Amino acid sequence: MLVVQKYGGTSVGSLDRIKAVAEKIASTYKEGNRVVAVVSAMAGETDKLIGLANQLSQNPDEREMDLLLSSGERISAALTAIAIRQVGLKAMSFTGRQVGIITDEVHTRAKIERITAERVKKAVEEGVIPVIAGFQGITEKSDVTTLGRGGSDLTAVAVAAALNADICEIYTDVEGIYTTDPNIVPEARKLEKISYDEMLELASLGAKVLQTRSVEFAKKYNVPVVVRSSFSDNPGTLVMKEDKEMEKVVVSGVAYDKNQAKITVIGVHDKPGIAAKLFNSIAEANIIVDMIVQNVSSDGKSTDISFTVPKVDSKKTLNITKGIVTELGAKSVNLREDIAKVSIVGVGMRTHSGVAAKMFETLARQGINILMISTSEIKVSCVIDAKYTELAVRVLHDAFELGEK
Repeated sequence: MLVVQKYGGTSVGSLDRIKAVAEKIASTYKEGNRVVAVVSAMAGETDKLIGLANQLSQNPDEREMDLLLSSGERISAALTAIAIRQVGLKAMSFTGRQVGIITDEVHTRAKIERITAERVKKAVEEGVIPVIAGFQGITEKSDVTTLGRGGSDLTAVAVAAALNADICEIYTDVEGIYTTDPNIVPEARKLEKISYDEMLELASLGAKVLQTRSVEFAKKYNVPVVVRSSFSDNPGTLVMKEDKEMEKVVVSGVAYDKNQAKITVIGVHDKPGIAAKLFNSIAEANIIVDMIVQNVSSDGKSTDISFTVPKVDSKKTLNITKGIVTELGAKSVNLREDIAKVSIVGVGMRTHSGVAAKMFETLARQGINILMISTSEIKVSCVIDAKYTELAVRVLHDAFELGEK
């Protein structure tokens, strides 16, 4: 088997942890597998580098930030390769450039366009264990780019796809994918398997176990992904193509996201092209809009538009929106950052009715007001006051009987 293993920041957080990772990689290799490892920066390293840059500039250049932040993963890769050599196996570290991970030119959140991986393939054929620095690539012009938070997951899945690996194992500090955050609901249950679509929804809705784009990539190239703990040998959760069994379960998980902000544009002209003008301006700044609600105008002349964006982009979005308020004919713009999004996810929703009604009823019984609603065929999301987040997660988890039986 060809196995790609990715180790997160806590897994390589110290020299002792790196030694333990080297032992784990070595034991997989000695079982007769070919192994490729992908590593994140040591825990806290990326934040430390961001802190240094912010001491020099309130708004550091994104190209320079990418070069700076990519160094964290390079350190981990080299140290892990050294540790593997110490246990008697051949290993070699590679940067994103050396792997041939070619991205677009959007700094700090680049998209992978292609991977050559020739040097990695050659290393594997020669019995060498390649250790790849995650989270990074290069543009056609040879500028270093990074793939956004959690980008090492994407590196691992993309490398697994490029090498046609049998499995991609994501080692992290949790045992797998749970029905919800065990820190909020101690009786949350670990799932044996979950479909790409469900994982995609959970990841995009705030479950931080896997980066959204890595799941998209895995689905597109049909890469089986296992999420498991680097601190134990327990089996993890398999992320895979949907099967018939999965449809029997109505709701698989409850996710929440406190990193959301809600912007409301009040008194917008109710005529064609207004929404396009607003959201084009936001899209040009590479800001991702999540939920959008437009009220029906009572007088046929003006209406309100509310939408949510990541909290990190809220001030930037507010400034863009304020800049085109007169063009939109709007009266004012409001920003709320004390909100959260709570969601239920399950492929079984396609074949079961009344799921949304049950969710709304459960929240209403606790006096939790719903500010916005968004649905797809396998998820229902509600924006609520942030102070009710934990309560909402607990009562929804109970209502859909997701805990340990």
